[in-house]
Amino acid sequence: MKKFLLVFSILFCILIVSGCGKKDDVKGKDDSKEENKIEEVINKKNKEKLNIVDVDSNSRPYAIMINNLSVARPYQSGLQDAYIVYEMVVEGGITRLMAIYKDKVLSRVGPVRSARHYFLDYALENDAIYVHFGWSPQAESDISKLGVNNINGLYDEFYWREDLPIAYEHTAFASTEKIGKVVKSKKYRENTNKDLLLKYSAEEIDLSDKEDSKEANSIDVKYSSSSITNYVYNKNEKLYYRSVNDKPHTDYVTKKQNTAKNIIIAYVSNSAIPNDTKGRQNLNDIGTGNGYYITNGYALPITWSKSSRSEQTVYKYKNGEEIIVNDGNTYIQIAPIDSATIK
Repeated sequence: MKKFLLVFSILFCILIVSGCGKKDDVKGKDDSKEENKIEEVINKKNKEKLNIVDVDSNSRPYAIMINNLSVARPYQSGLQDAYIVYEMVVEGGITRLMAIYKDKVLSRVGPVRSARHYFLDYALENDAIYVHFGWSPQAESDISKLGVNNINGLYDEFYWREDLPIAYEHTAFASTEKIGKVVKSKKYRENTNKDLLLKYSAEEIDLSDKEDSKEANSIDVKYSSSSITNYVYNKNEKLYYRSVNDKPHTDYVTKKQNTAKNIIIAYVSNSAIPNDTKGRQNLNDIGTGNGYYITNGYALPITWSKSSRSEQTVYKYKNGEEIIVNDGNTYIQIAPIDSATIK
């Protein structure tokens, strides 16, 4: 009998200990689930704070070529709605813009202008559908060779002409609705698995206390003697007001001056294409180089690297840390070597 009671006591203790262990395990799992839920809520709140772009959206962007000639500039519209705008030199020392839009409904964007082959590198890195009106021989060849999903005003009815006191070739405009219809008719892929080019912060980024940072209240980027892009910092609004050749760069519809929250300057060498009678350019944008990230009144030296035409450009601080930009629109100035003056 004693032996039976002893065995029973041992089994009872084992059951109690085992039961306690199970309760602890369940409690541990519940705690872990609770922590994950809290983390999800925090991430969701951070995403909800971002105004410039929906980081959860998988829709493909549109990359639209924008005429930046002085005669067309007064009639430009839609740049302020782009989350990224690239500016690059083209023939004759002038520049052209490529505006990137995602999940926007816009009734008037333009004037839309022709393609240049190196703009494709930046459309591809955003997995964007490329919208243009005409093309250089090099761009025509590369669009076909690279299989770029493109919409061309020479063949596609995405545009209309406006009666403006400038040459006819500068008067083509687009809407996202018309572009969307052409995308569907061409059966282009409308979703992307590619991450956004830049990482955004819902909290304000302050570069003032970073090593090597310097004040950046005014910036001039000289593309040529006839084309200089200017920015002036507005301390109260924490925005950069944009000008061209010291003349305010305004929107035709809103009449407001264009602004930027972030400016990235990437120094990239350019050279004339041999035997091209128009003086068209090549850009040496595959490889590495230097530049600046500018926001909230300060600039910090950065490096850029791009391993292929379709791979995304990676922008890093000198310590190797990838930059995170402020929530807001970004102008990426693909600029001639040492062309920026920052004060």
